[in-house]
Amino acid sequence: MTERLYILEEIDPSILYGPNREYLLLLRNLYPKLRIVAHDRILKILGDPTDIQRLTALLDQLVRHISMYNQLTEQTLRQLATGEELPEVRVAPNHLLYGTKGRSIGYRGAHQREMVEAIATHDMLFALGPAGTGKTYIAIALAVKALKEKQVRRIILSRPAVEAGEKLGFLPGELKDKLDPYLQPLYDALEEMIPTQRLRTYMENDVIQIAPLAYMRGRTLNDAIVILDEAQNTTHHQMKMFLTRLGRNSKMIITGDLSQVDLPRGVTSGLRLAERILGDVEQIPFVYFDAQDIVRHPVVQLVVDAYDRKEHQALQDGRSAPETRSETHQQQAIDLDKDPSKDS
Repeated sequence: MTERLYILEEIDPSILYGPNREYLLLLRNLYPKLRIVAHDRILKILGDPTDIQRLTALLDQLVRHISMYNQLTEQTLRQLATGEELPEVRVAPNHLLYGTKGRSIGYRGAHQREMVEAIATHDMLFALGPAGTGKTYIAIALAVKALKEKQVRRIILSRPAVEAGEKLGFLPGELKDKLDPYLQPLYDALEEMIPTQRLRTYMENDVIQIAPLAYMRGRTLNDAIVILDEAQNTTHHQMKMFLTRLGRNSKMIITGDLSQVDLPRGVTSGLRLAERILGDVEQIPFVYFDAQDIVRHPVVQLVVDAYDRKEHQALQDGRSAPETRSETHQQQAIDLDKDPSKDS
């Protein structure tokens, strides 16, 4: 009797084992002469070498299928086990990758497509526009796609830890507990694209890192897709520090909404200054979204349009728009070369 260990490195084993381990039971029924013992990511197979070879060949096919589609059905398992050809899957032209439960994730609208095309040919990209336009979601989808296709070894996601107009005060718990509320939108997007157990493994092994912006200082980020979200809440020195982290075989995507700056009054957004400084650099594209690109609930577009009209009217009347901190209300001078010791 021969023993063989089959390690499930690239997939979430719960997908292969099926609900209530039904697919594992099916494999045992299909190969009754083999003893198959599953423990987490390891399958121990005992039996005749020829039968073991047949089963491992099937497992290779199943792993490839799950790696691509993030799902497995009993019908697909039976088809592959009997050597039947799977029907060709037609994907939409805008398809990027398959998310959890096999859902196709793709770009929507001209500006999301512009992001996809721009990052394919450039190493740094800015995506600016109102909330709900899918800037961050598509940026993370592009990062997950690059990781799955082994174009990079890791994904690094960052946000400045700035409160959105509220004073939360003391937050209990360890450092991770205090920072997680600021980073939750990034977790939400990842959970739609990577099965839970696989995502947990990625994060435990630092394949996917989610960290506040302050943790970027001093790092050189190689072989990675690096995303800075909510970049309108960076200062000038924070933005310069972040942009200079870019290392070999890496790409960087910066997203933000200049109409929702939560910095203290009198502090100019580092994203606004980066737009001024880098806007003419040919190798760094800027993609601009508007209210017509909003892909959330239709009411969100109405809200954005109404606020834009109100603020525009207020500016025309010579008043400050209510509760806004856009560039018009932050005309203070800033010395762009001041305090170089803060940059590393």
